[in-house]
Amino acid sequence: MTRTGRVRAWTRHAYGNPVALGYLGLVAAAGLFAAGDALLAGHPDASLSAVWVLALTMPASLPFLAAGSPWLLAPGLAVAALVQAAVLGAVYRRLTRRGRRPVNGS
Repeated sequence: MTRTGRVRAWTRHAYGNPVALGYLGLVAAAGLFAAGDALLAGHPDASLSAVWVLALTMPASLPFLAAGSPWLLAPGLAVAALVQAAVLGAVYRRLTRRGRRPVNGS
């Protein structure tokens, strides 16, 4: 298998399930809402919509938040969402694979 084939297979296994895709969709919707709110709001602190994106990506986004640089925060949130989606996808695959195993071993 070529390197490209391995990357495609890993990507399919990590993100090609309903749990990971649903999570990424939720993060994308929250990000689009926060971006639209930031563009259309009358003043910078009009709402806390960006907090939802941060809350959805919280465990993996803490290192990027601790860095303190606003230039690292947006790409860091995207990386954190991808990392968490891959973890959720791995857990989903593990749980669904375990359910397909025959009980008596035959």
